[in-house]
Amino acid sequence: MQSTTAWLKKTELNLFRRINRKRLMAFRVFSPITHLGGPICTIGFTLIMIVMSTGSLQKVATISLIGLAISHIPVSIIKRTFPRIRPHQVLEEIETGENPLTDASFPSGHSTAIFSVLMPFVLYYPPIGLLLVPLAISVSVSRMVLGLHYPSDCLAGALLGTVTAVSMFILSN
Repeated sequence: MQSTTAWLKKTELNLFRRINRKRLMAFRVFSPITHLGGPICTIGFTLIMIVMSTGSLQKVATISLIGLAISHIPVSIIKRTFPRIRPHQVLEEIETGENPLTDASFPSGHSTAIFSVLMPFVLYYPPIGLLLVPLAISVSVSRMVLGLHYPSDCLAGALLGTVTAVSMFILSN
């Protein structure tokens, strides 16, 4: 078991380093993308959709907003219970953007947020998934490119956001 854990940690660290290698173009591309998973964009998007739409689109936006709020309850609990240090605080060679975060790394709140907001739209309107799923994945990848999260942080956030969205979808029908 210990050798499996060591292998997983080593594999994750190698993957993280490959994603995070300093590439000016990657930083330029992913710096704005990462904000799509932040509170201004996720809360703002859902509120605008609720106010500006009607019918089923308004219903989906409402489900997204409620799912966003609910998904961050376990995020807060997990971050406090398992306070994982961010990669840029542990590894010297990690590249980060300006003012890197210093709170707990696991799970990624941005990944949780973007998946909890976008997945209800994908579930109600499956063809739009061709656009929204890659967008959500891009936000998660941006967190690693910018040196703020390990791959498992982003995967856990994506799963948490998706499970919340699916649960909200089931409960609303």
